[in-house]
Amino acid sequence: MDSNTSRAKRATLQPLRAAGRQRVEELLVAASDVMAERGYEATTMAEIAARAGAKIGSLYRFFPNKEAVADALVQRHIAILEDEYAALAKRAATLSPDALADILIELLVTLHPRVKSLSALMEARTDKMEIRDRARGHAIAGIAAALRVCAPGLDEMLAKDVAAVVLNTMKALRGMLAKDAPTTPSAPDELRRMNRLYLSDRLAPFRNI
Repeated sequence: MDSNTSRAKRATLQPLRAAGRQRVEELLVAASDVMAERGYEATTMAEIAARAGAKIGSLYRFFPNKEAVADALVQRHIAILEDEYAALAKRAATLSPDALADILIELLVTLHPRVKSLSALMEARTDKMEIRDRARGHAIAGIAAALRVCAPGLDEMLAKDVAAVVLNTMKALRGMLAKDAPTTPSAPDELRRMNRLYLSDRLAPFRNI
């Protein structure tokens, strides 16, 4: 069996020591940066190792191939999003609808540096619809949870409906600021205002039930 076949069949190594976990984190950050810049298909294992300042053997020690790196990145990105939404839900009881609206609409902008390769990964993979559905499902559930903490009388189904609207507003702001969507200098502030008015209107009736 040649070395390429051996690597392809080997499972991703899960390091037990702190130093190993730190090295994996550095490799994944480098992989995310390169894939966001060049796309998944154009990225090579050699580029990832070089960006991380690691030897290629170190990368292959933890990941048998680029697909394994991509799998780990998808899991990492979704975990980051889940953690942020969970933290927001814990704070939501102390927030007004306006304050919650402002935090939510900026969240994808704030998190983008940490999950920047997720779009590239979704576009390139054969299971991209599954990944997209997982990411959207986690986002809607996380936003809905925060909404229901802020407005305890809000029922679960309506919370998900409102969360889906808010998620699209979050994506719109991200697109405007990245110049990937039609915009003007003042349009992002108008979108923020619209989001505040929408959430205040939808949550206010359920705040003191």
